[in-house]
Amino acid sequence: MPQDPHILSLILGGGRGSRLFPLTKDRAKPAVPVAGKYRLIDIPISNCLNSGLRNIYVLTQFLSVSLHRHIANTYKFDMFSSGFVEILAAQQSYEDHIGWYQGTADAVRQNLAYIEREEADEILILSGDQLYRMDYRRMIETHRQSGADVTIACIPVREDQTDGFGLMQIDDHGRVQSFVEKPKTDASRKPYYTPKEWIEGKGIPCQGRHYLANMGIYLFKTDKLIEMLNFPVLDTLHNQMRPPHDFGSNLFPNHVGARHIHAHLFDGFWEDLGTIKSYHECSLALGEEVPPFDFFQTDEVIFTRMRNLPASRFGGAKLTDCLIADGCRVGSDSVIDHCMLGVRSRIGKHCHLKDTVVIGSDGFETDAEIAENRKLKRPDMNVGNNTIIRGAILDKDCRIGSGVQMLNQAGVKEADGPDGMWHIRDGIICIPRGAIVPDGTLI
Repeated sequence: MPQDPHILSLILGGGRGSRLFPLTKDRAKPAVPVAGKYRLIDIPISNCLNSGLRNIYVLTQFLSVSLHRHIANTYKFDMFSSGFVEILAAQQSYEDHIGWYQGTADAVRQNLAYIEREEADEILILSGDQLYRMDYRRMIETHRQSGADVTIACIPVREDQTDGFGLMQIDDHGRVQSFVEKPKTDASRKPYYTPKEWIEGKGIPCQGRHYLANMGIYLFKTDKLIEMLNFPVLDTLHNQMRPPHDFGSNLFPNHVGARHIHAHLFDGFWEDLGTIKSYHECSLALGEEVPPFDFFQTDEVIFTRMRNLPASRFGGAKLTDCLIADGCRVGSDSVIDHCMLGVRSRIGKHCHLKDTVVIGSDGFETDAEIAENRKLKRPDMNVGNNTIIRGAILDKDCRIGSGVQMLNQAGVKEADGPDGMWHIRDGIICIPRGAIVPDGTLI
């Protein structure tokens, strides 16, 4: 893939990720495992590499140790090729305006010194917690042909999906006329209704999707980005003029009209895995016969860390609509239905798992370790014998004992178990990383 040296890519590591708790209890959102063997950060990095973009910074702040380790162990360019994937972590400095990131725009502004050193003509800004496949070269073409100061990738959505996105109103030529962040009422959405004829004129079937949602993917001319980041806007919370802290909330709305902001339409699969429900549903869908996102696509590979694990082994188990990663073992007479098993997952005998995501383990237990754990009456990793689990997410290195039942028969939507042993979010049972669920427990 020919490299485009004129573009610098910035991947935003995200905030606290509270809606993904407990998966984000000990890790940043982009470090959350996905599809059995990947991390969310692998998606935007792979999209960049497949698009010929090899100069990449990842901006991090919260619980970023595992993210840093994954990037360091995965993305290494040899000494004869240019390009890099490097971390820009939030840091303290002698300058008063440098500290914790206050939003997406503030994160970029605090790293302008590093950005300017690269002398790139354009800056591509991406989110680190989305699942999609995009050839950024098409967006670059739209940006350059339009002569825009900034181009925003957008995707058509239905009206019932709009309250979670920024919406754009577009003129006939694709220029953004106005911008609203996460509208909650019919009146606030009405001006952003886009006619079917306009959408289908761009070669995209409308299918009842009349609103253009901001995907959080931006391409700026570098000089225009610097100007916009340093231009004060009204901070309504503090009622004073300040540099913008967020692209969607106060940078774009304050520059529409004064700047040439253009839209680039996208119509492939795209999912913001920002909640437990969206993460659970998307993970399970990846194991279906026709998944919404296909990791088997050979021309646009999703890269990740090579682990050199053995093939998975199934001892007379029955599996249906499942995604199984490397190094898994499933005991005899177990039924695994519509599930995902991550690397090194171990499932006992006579188990029944349905609609469940098992993230797996960081390592295999030796026979000596297993014997010692049993002396201490600690369950083996990950799921013991005769256990029934439905509608759950089991985080990495958890230990579920034998005869456990995780069913949420009462249909509870939100709850927390004793000592953080389990949590229920969106009706989904979540077992935190490294948690121990004793034999015979009923949830």
